[in-house]
Amino acid sequence: MTKKERFEYIIDFFQKERPIAETELDYGTPFELLVAVILSAQCTDKRVNIITPALLERFPSAYEMAQAPVEEIFEYIKSCSYPNNKAKHLVGMSKMLVKDFNEVVPGDINELQKLPGVGRKTANVIASVVFNKPALAVDTHVFRVSKRIGLTTNAKTPLETEKQLVKYIPEDLIPIAHHWLILHGRYICIARKPKCEACGITKYCKYFEKN
Repeated sequence: MTKKERFEYIIDFFQKERPIAETELDYGTPFELLVAVILSAQCTDKRVNIITPALLERFPSAYEMAQAPVEEIFEYIKSCSYPNNKAKHLVGMSKMLVKDFNEVVPGDINELQKLPGVGRKTANVIASVVFNKPALAVDTHVFRVSKRIGLTTNAKTPLETEKQLVKYIPEDLIPIAHHWLILHGRYICIARKPKCEACGITKYCKYFEKN
């Protein structure tokens, strides 16, 4: 099986079995999603969804969060991972949104990465989810699943993984492909013991082939 064929088979499977695939982070505005994605670094979406309602009720906009003491933000987010750094990032991000972007979350990946706490992964999430751009965010699930299945070869970094994936995924499917891989990694192709017995793509999977 060629790599192109593997991609085609797996994409066809997900299109049929998971035609709707979306972020599991709760949000109502681009700013709210940006806050949630920053908080989600090395933290579960479930935990972030517990944290954000009270945080965003207190600071519903970039302008209001920009005025907040870091210590107060910390109190709202202290149950997530790395709350000290994230509190600083949220205040810094909000200040820059107010100062440089008139409170409007930019859709350009390079502009997004200027914001404190926003790396390429976060920028790609915002660009794809909010603006439906062909950007593919690579988190631990995407990195692991794409390598395990055989969609990527010798990719040692998220950027290498991203480049290999977008080479074979049709541009219009890149935004949803990100969620296909994340959800598959979160619920089926889990890190320690993948649930191969419940997986619908074992026929096309290199890991299953070897084991």
